[in-house]
Amino acid sequence: MTSHPPERMTDLFARDFDDLRVGDSFATRGRTIGEGDVSLFAGLTGDHHPLHTDATFAAAHPFGGRVAHGMLVASCAAGLVPFDPTRVLALRRVRDVVFKKPVALGDTIRVEGALADLSPLGDDAGLVTVELRVRNQDDALVCRMGVDVLWRRGAAGGADPAQEPSSEFVPIPL
Repeated sequence: MTSHPPERMTDLFARDFDDLRVGDSFATRGRTIGEGDVSLFAGLTGDHHPLHTDATFAAAHPFGGRVAHGMLVASCAAGLVPFDPTRVLALRRVRDVVFKKPVALGDTIRVEGALADLSPLGDDAGLVTVELRVRNQDDALVCRMGVDVLWRRGAAGGADPAQEPSSEFVPIPL
């Protein structure tokens, strides 16, 4: 994969599928993972593992304290990537998620990404494979994963960006 220097995210994510190139890269802003994030995620998912929710238990663990749920980190990382809803129609797959280091409460994560593959699926859409690397405030790799997204080909819905997105159903090619 050829690596190109990161560009402003708005430039990359505003492009049509046919204007993307393997190796195009981006970097996101940071996001601090806090107490509220972990508490809400535990409540939403029902994952109340004491490594995430019990300070006394977590202090005796090799991590030395409470850490964020791995899936919370992956979800926040995906949320940092500014997929344009007029371009990116759907998340197709999340694959090969590897958690490399724990994320403690108060850590700030950011995402570095690169386009790894582009596959036209028809006249209307293509499949874009994006490799994501999640790093903390010390630049340590905490997670890596690949995501495949269905990306619109041609004019982004043919709509004026100031108008509401089209509610027309778009089938996801299998």
